[in-house]
Amino acid sequence: MDRFEIEGGVPLAGTVNVSGAKNAALPILAASLLADGPCRLEGVPDLRDIRTMLRILEELGVESTREEDGAITTRVVDPTRVRAPYELVKTMRASICVLGPLVGRRGRAEVSFPGGCVIGPRPVDLHLLGLEALGVEITVDAGYITAEGDGLRGGGELYLGGPYGPTVTGTANVLSAAVLAPGTTIIQSAACEPEVVDLARFLVAMGARIEGIGGPTLVVHGVERLHGTRWRVIPDRIEAGTLACAAAMTGGDVTLLGADPAAMTAPLTLLSRMGVSVERGAEGALRIRGGLRTRPADVVTLPYPGFPTDLQAQFMALLCVANGNSFVTEKIYPERFIHVAELQRMGAHLRKEGPTVIVQGVERLSGCHVMASDLRASAALVVAGLAASGRTTVERVYHIDRGYERIEEKLMRLGARIERHTGVAVEADAALPS
Repeated sequence: MDRFEIEGGVPLAGTVNVSGAKNAALPILAASLLADGPCRLEGVPDLRDIRTMLRILEELGVESTREEDGAITTRVVDPTRVRAPYELVKTMRASICVLGPLVGRRGRAEVSFPGGCVIGPRPVDLHLLGLEALGVEITVDAGYITAEGDGLRGGGELYLGGPYGPTVTGTANVLSAAVLAPGTTIIQSAACEPEVVDLARFLVAMGARIEGIGGPTLVVHGVERLHGTRWRVIPDRIEAGTLACAAAMTGGDVTLLGADPAAMTAPLTLLSRMGVSVERGAEGALRIRGGLRTRPADVVTLPYPGFPTDLQAQFMALLCVANGNSFVTEKIYPERFIHVAELQRMGAHLRKEGPTVIVQGVERLSGCHVMASDLRASAALVVAGLAASGRTTVERVYHIDRGYERIEEKLMRLGARIERHTGVAVEADAALPS
């Protein structure tokens, strides 16, 4: 089992490129099931989750090749396969994104339930209700969702709002089915995240007719077929935000190349309010400069364009050494605080009160052994270790490999003293969060 060994206390400095967005690439890869021809996808990061999706697509009759320049080309070679097996789906909740494209293009889908999640319940009921509004017949048996779409049709108006806001993967599933449904579908309370926007634009590039992209109401006019296309995945705003936290927490001076500042307004504004210097340059460049201890802040996670839940843990690590008391409230996944106990091991003063954690800033954290529990929590522990005094050992870093492309190499280019130590390989836990 791999681990990171980190010698903290070194200010990060230099320039690093931001990878393509995992959370955009996964539903786009799934949507390639809809195309009659090959799709060339550029900027797809080389991640564990991406490799899992490619294995699922192979099970569904899609051939994929990784080109020398890193692009992935997909081509449907067997349109008869409709079953996404539990053995693969259990390792990644985003696997559910194949449900909509399968039923939309092939008229039938058999997809395993993705299972539980360490950050709390993440139900797929809104996915199923949305598909049923399109005329899809849903049955659940032996842990599998079977969707029959022979009667697929434009669903009129349907609503995808949930108790914690619009569903991102639910929007992706319903949208991917609706583009081939005869008639018009109006999706109300659609997710507005940049990754959903990227998927919608990819579908348009294949010939789909979608109005209202970027807003909470999508109007979809069904078409008969979609063709292959060439597409570049958007930059990963979560990776960029994580690296920005690392720069700020270490008092560093880091320039991020190829970012998308327009998609990061909430976290960048919060960094500025905390006293971190944020400079926007040409072509998405972001210069992040830390200094003395940051000011405290209140963080509340919300659907886009609010503060992203996927940066909550990393900002909590930064607030652990702020000069004062902060409050972090999780309104998307109220149980997403498993990293609190590990940060406490490093000397953080944290107290959980329901969906809120009260953060009493300390002058410095201390390195120790910590255990990664999910993707974003593991990133927070790495960020904390970079700034902590002494040595930090982060165990089970296969979690971070699911969503960060060779993160230790990027950090080393910025001067971080971080090493990967390789041990016995293990399979990822079932249904890990993104």
